[in-house]
Formats: sequence, C-alpha cells, structure tokens
Amino acid sequence: MPLRQPRYSKEEFARRGDEIYDFQVRPQVEANNYGKIVAIDIETGGWEMDTDEMNASKRLETRYPDAQIWFVRVGSRYVRRFGAGRIHKTK
Repeated sequence: MPLRQPRYSKEEFARRGDEIYDFQVRPQVEANNYGKIVAIDIETGGWEMDTDEMNASKRLETRYPDAQIWFVRVGSRYVRRFGAGRIHKTK
C-alpha cells in the first residue's frame, strides 16, 4: 500500500480543518460530546467522531479512502497535551 502524501502545506491543512470544524461540525457536536475526537477529511468535509482517534480515522477512511485527516478534540484547542500539566503546590 503506497504511503499517502500531504497535498497541502501545514498552514493550509490547519486552516481547512479548523474552518470545517468551526462552521460545519462544531454546531452539531459540541453540546454533548466534550472530550471526544473528531476526524475530518479536509477535502470533502466528511467527519467521524469517537473517544479514540484511531477508531474515528478508520471509520472516516472507510468512507473516504484517500482522506486528508485533521483531528480536533471537542471542547479543547488541543488533541493531546504533553508535559506535567498543572503543578500543585503543597504547604
């Protein structure tokens, strides 16, 4: 199976993904799906949602085998966080 290559710059990829999420997907999912992952094909606007990004992307790729996938976590600016997170001070 040939490796898919991105067809857009990183900036264009992000712009398209964010635009589709903000205007087409967010109004449908944000109310009751906090924390779930949305996989969006930036070319077709097709999307799938799941608690796991692999499951969402597999379902999306079943519908759109050549999908260019952008991930968004519902209710967050980030799909993943790295690092220690919040540091709590002890007395």
